[in-house]
Amino acid sequence: MVVAVTLLAGFASANIIAYRHAGAMLRFARAGERTPSPEKLTSLDKAKVLLTGVTLPRPENQRTPKDAGLDFQTIRFPGAKCIALEAWLISAATSPTKGMVVLFHGYGASKESLLAPAAEFHALGWDTLLVDFHGSGGSAGATTSVGWEEAEDVRAAFAEAARLAPGRQRVLYGPSMGAVACLRAIHVHGIKPDGLIIECPFDRMLTTVRHRFQAMRVPPWPMAELLVFWGGWQAGFDGFTHNPVDYAASVTCSTQLMHGQNDPRVRVAEVEAIHNALTAPKTLRIFTGLGHQSYVEAQPEEWRKAIEQHLATLTNRR
Repeated sequence: MVVAVTLLAGFASANIIAYRHAGAMLRFARAGERTPSPEKLTSLDKAKVLLTGVTLPRPENQRTPKDAGLDFQTIRFPGAKCIALEAWLISAATSPTKGMVVLFHGYGASKESLLAPAAEFHALGWDTLLVDFHGSGGSAGATTSVGWEEAEDVRAAFAEAARLAPGRQRVLYGPSMGAVACLRAIHVHGIKPDGLIIECPFDRMLTTVRHRFQAMRVPPWPMAELLVFWGGWQAGFDGFTHNPVDYAASVTCSTQLMHGQNDPRVRVAEVEAIHNALTAPKTLRIFTGLGHQSYVEAQPEEWRKAIEQHLATLTNRR
């Protein structure tokens, strides 16, 4: 009897902790200091995080394209659940423009994190549309679903790009969660971009959650499974079906996939699985020595070369 009660209490405690963790990861805090990455936490900090969850303040834009020397317009349109989205439109450096690249940021970030790649696309003759997902930056809302509902934001931004650049090529770009949202938008909403450039997307929701526990040197089972279950329950979807490796087969355009060799969040084999699932023309570029970070800022020449080659194949098809 004592053993049964102990096991039941332990199971209940694990579910309560997982529920709180999931909520903290999906709802942005109004205030507080962001919890550092697992690799930077002390043993005491890790214990606190395991008990109380992370603190993730709502991402805000501290910079604009003006800080990068670029003129821009602010665009607003409805996204997922009719939540108002904000985007920055930057016209190409050359005329006529080659088309429009629509950029989407990663988890816990905002569109200011896209200024470096946007500047590169701008210099290459492409208009750019930098989008804040709902809950981030200038967009309304205070939640995230790690790419699930953000796919609807991608669909809305893709339609807005057609309005802004009628008859021109539209290319999607996104790192991490932005990449996941793009893949899901293609799979679920049937959008058909002329090109796709994605960086370090996770293959399965469960896999990436497991890696977070491993980074904290905590056995991932069963907490990873509980976190995915309760996170999906709170956000209104089945987290175990949120798998970009399954979305990839729906992509019909040429895709440039990029990844960091030493990424602790997403392993090379997992990105290779997504690459293998793509059936349209595709290229995989692995950046030596890099982790889960901005490749354009860490290795700009290598990144630029890969992007130029990819975009050239698109313009040559016109």
